[in-house]
Amino acid sequence: MSLPLIGEKVPSFTAKTTKGVINFPEDYKGKWVVLFSHPADFTPVCTTEFYAFQKRYDEFKKLNTELVGLSIDQVFSHIKWVEWIKENLGVEIKFPVIADDRGKIAELYGMIHPAMGTNTVRAVFVIDPNGILRTVLYYPQELGRNMDEILRIVKGLQTVDEKGVALPANWPDNELVKDEAIVPPPSDVETAEKRKEEYDCYDWWFCHKKI
Repeated sequence: MSLPLIGEKVPSFTAKTTKGVINFPEDYKGKWVVLFSHPADFTPVCTTEFYAFQKRYDEFKKLNTELVGLSIDQVFSHIKWVEWIKENLGVEIKFPVIADDRGKIAELYGMIHPAMGTNTVRAVFVIDPNGILRTVLYYPQELGRNMDEILRIVKGLQTVDEKGVALPANWPDNELVKDEAIVPPPSDVETAEKRKEEYDCYDWWFCHKKI
């Protein structure tokens, strides 16, 4: 079992989902995708995660981003679980949930929990419109994910691509540069000498600007 690597094209697969069969990532070309796995249907932490993802579904859509869930459950289990969520929690899960009942996709993406062969870890793969893996997150079964951080990651990567900058810790609320971006480092002495004249800088190698 291996891990897909950041910067590489993600593995392709065809799968049954609660919204029909998908070819991944081909069906999502031109869109950002958050592919995430959960340990099992009808479990408390996973239920809170699906509720939280759906509550932010429109925010993801505004970012041209699709959500795709996955676990090693059969499709009828997924269907029943999302029905339960709608009936009991008042939220309709609008994104597809992959039925990886044989675990082949989980193996392909390195999602299998090493100590629990029938469960997937809480993995998150952020994939860009070209099918390139940009971010990987892994959480233990006992800790639910922070969906606002996943939203921040997508916003941040889109900003990096559009503006050609780097982003600081806790962006857009950094302790040193607030909501500004980090200017890429200079590639020669002449550029380094001009840096402090062009941008706000702590030093020539640490400059920032508004975006």
